[in-house]
Amino acid sequence: MARAAGLDTHYHHPLVSRRQQPWHAALSSSLASDSAVQEAPRPAGDPRPPRCGVPDPPDGLSARNRQKRFVLSGGHWEKTDLTYRILRFPWQLVREQVRKTMAKALQVWSEVTPLTFTEVHEGRADIMIDFTRYWHGDNLPFDGPGGILAHAFFPKTHREGDVHFDYDETWTIGDNQGTDLLQVAAHEFGHVLGLQHTTAAKALMSPFYTFRYPLSLSPDDRRGIQHLYGRPRLAPTSHAPALGPQGAIDTNEIAPLEPETPPDACEASFDAVSTIRGELFFFKAGFVWRLRGGRLQPGYPALASRHWQGLPSPVDAAFEDAQGHIWFFQGAQYWVYDGEKPVLGPAPLSELGLVETPVHAALVWGSEKNKIYFFRGGDYWRFHPSTQRVDSPVPRRATDWRGVPPEIDAAFQDADGYAYFLRGHLYWKFDPVKVKVLEGFPRLVGPDFFGCAEPANTFH
Repeated sequence: MARAAGLDTHYHHPLVSRRQQPWHAALSSSLASDSAVQEAPRPAGDPRPPRCGVPDPPDGLSARNRQKRFVLSGGHWEKTDLTYRILRFPWQLVREQVRKTMAKALQVWSEVTPLTFTEVHEGRADIMIDFTRYWHGDNLPFDGPGGILAHAFFPKTHREGDVHFDYDETWTIGDNQGTDLLQVAAHEFGHVLGLQHTTAAKALMSPFYTFRYPLSLSPDDRRGIQHLYGRPRLAPTSHAPALGPQGAIDTNEIAPLEPETPPDACEASFDAVSTIRGELFFFKAGFVWRLRGGRLQPGYPALASRHWQGLPSPVDAAFEDAQGHIWFFQGAQYWVYDGEKPVLGPAPLSELGLVETPVHAALVWGSEKNKIYFFRGGDYWRFHPSTQRVDSPVPRRATDWRGVPPEIDAAFQDADGYAYFLRGHLYWKFDPVKVKVLEGFPRLVGPDFFGCAEPANTFH
């Protein structure tokens, strides 16, 4: 059966596509689904769950294939020692993370075969890995966030060994909040080695994207790859990624879009901090750090504009109100978002009853999230969400908050009702019962929130 230039996979994100689309006559097109979540049962009337867009071979479900479900592309590599090169990297992950992930994704195949994989940093490798976007030279454009995740080319085709990932996806590692790079990469490498999709349940080469850990091959995956390359000679021989200096990088069409290096959280004085949807977000210079349960989430720091399109950089203050709207402040203006959807802004601070001066920090206070305070310099205002006005344009003195420094950069409240005030590298924890700062403060933000090394001369 002829396939579109040996192309594998348009691997689809399960949360984006919303209607059925037919395969194109020649190219594998989007297969959509009404499925809402990765692991949820298929809704009634939903004919297909989210999947990779390559048409399955016509005999993939035939009786003669029931015992041997793995399906071959018709080609395989004539050698077992293969090289690979990563041309460009996703913006959410540091390069070392990506290198380790690619090596691990290849290792699941080398552990059960005689194959070895060695990373190189220049020239043409057997497997060329790239993160690219939209039209990128192979007539198979990506489609922005969601939808198509990646595609690859089979052996013995005109682009054998090429693996492309959509740069615009939210790539993560070991986290189902985004698109897991390890699982997608391991699936794509199976195609690069010569495997088609299989109908076997829970197989890595299943066309359906499912977040499942730990990553491992099913018996069907193992039988398929060993049919092509045989069993391992002695022991797994997959090479760890070479970590030397990089050689020349190919012309990078994405270069203008790649952000500058994010600030070091251990050294940063944060612009704003807010509890949003029960998670803690730190903002600095256009980037955001996301902490859940006290742990920095994979893929962060990331550009704040990836969550909130149109958000100015940097922000001066942020808070989430009782209705779940997220407010951001910069200079004499403010913005409001419903989740990630903008609903207002930029609008002048004067609409809130404030003179047009910056808001340095915003604090949501109380169990009902109905008390909101704006801070600037040594002053503060009480803001009423019901009227969307401050109670008076005349500020009160911040000395009402006993023990809090007169000028702060950020403020937030935790789930236990304690307030936190940040200035520079330090923070103060405020007791809602005693209405004053706790003993032992200030402390350093970096060690307590980001696990940074504690300096020798601490403040406690």
